[in-house]
Formats: sequence, structure tokens, C-alpha cells
Amino acid sequence: MEQEDTLNLIAAAQNGDKTAGEQLIVQNSPLIKSVIRRFKNRGVEYDDLYQLGCVGFVKAIRNFSATFGVRFSTYAVPMIAGEVKRFLRDDGPIKVSRGTKSAAVKIARFVEEYKHEHGESPTMETIAEAFGIEAQEAVFIMDSGMRPVSIYDNNDDNSRSLLDKLQTSENDEEKLDKMMLKQILGDLEPRERKIIMLRYFADKTQSDVARVMNVSQVQISRLESKILRKIRAEYAD
Repeated sequence: MEQEDTLNLIAAAQNGDKTAGEQLIVQNSPLIKSVIRRFKNRGVEYDDLYQLGCVGFVKAIRNFSATFGVRFSTYAVPMIAGEVKRFLRDDGPIKVSRGTKSAAVKIARFVEEYKHEHGESPTMETIAEAFGIEAQEAVFIMDSGMRPVSIYDNNDDNSRSLLDKLQTSENDEEKLDKMMLKQILGDLEPRERKIIMLRYFADKTQSDVARVMNVSQVQISRLESKILRKIRAEYAD
């Protein structure tokens, strides 16, 4: 599919054209499947993984802009993977049934599509009515199915945060994490990006960065804190 056609469909979908959104999902189904395939054998049915991938894809449609300077597929991959990861990381001390998880996936997709169509989140009553359940049950299912995470949360395969995770030997998840980081860095101002690159990718101290930027270490400390707060605010949900 040509990039221009994709951008036209995205614009139509962002303006409330439900058919355009569905067409994008159908045409990008191979992309969604290629991403969720990496999460098989993790205790979630394949169909549910696909639904989660679609939730992430719908979010990508809603948030994408041609000004990002990347192809939509490049932007969508970490969004799809991130949605699956968020779901898989919800398994804490309290376990929930597979049926409840499956229902949570369906509700999550309904919520995203409702937001996309109406420009606001559905009420619990609306969700409950759509699925023929009580509002309290809808709350329970949603709470058991999703837990928001930020790029500062530990990954499920080791104790390091996403920003710390840059290794020479990369597996599929690490490649996806780097794509997400690339997106985040691309949204920063040039000066902000340089500070983060020096601090977290070149392992420079604040004093080192201050010398490179020709400012004081105190200024770098304040700027770094401000940038990290900005990233948290933009990507914590």
C-alpha cells in the first residue's frame, strides 16, 4: 500500500471515518500478526493477542502524524508491541481466569474504538451495556486486564528499565524497545535530545554534558529533570 494512500486513510480515520480505520486494520493485519507472533506461548490465546495488537494499532492511528518523519508502520510496531506487553505484565500476586483476560481484551478494544469514534472515553455504564454485564463487573474485568506502565518500569525479562536497555546482542523485544525509544527521542527538541543521548546513551555525567553544552552542571541537572518529567507525562499511559 502506498504511503500516500495510507496517510489519506489515517486522516479519514482520525476524522471519524470508521470504515477507513477498519480498512487500515485489514490491510495491516500481516504487520499486526508479525508483531504478536513474538508473544506466543505466554498464556494468552492467539486470537486475544491479535485483539490486543489491534488495540495498539488503533492507538497508533489516533496518535500518528506525518510530521513525525517516519513511516506509519514504523510508528505502529512499538505501539502494537507495547499494548501486548502492558497486558502480559499484569500478572501479579492475584491471578485471573483466562475468560476474564479474554473479556478484558475485548473491552480494551471497544474502549479504543469508542474513543476514536466519539472523541471521549465511554462510561462504565456504556461499556456494561455494550457487553451485557453489570458496571461493577466491567470495572473488575478492566482492572484485572490492564495495568498502565511507563518507560521507567522494569522489563519483564530483567531488572533494568527501558531507557537502560541497550545491548550489543539484540533479540526481537529489544529491537522493538529501541524503536520505541527512537520515537520518544524524535519527539524531543534538539537540545533536549542531545542531553538525553549524552546522559543515557553515551554514559556521560552531568558535568561532562555541562562541558559539552557550555553550561553549568546545575543547569544540566535542572534540564534533565524537566526532560524526564516531560517524557513521563507523554508516555506513562
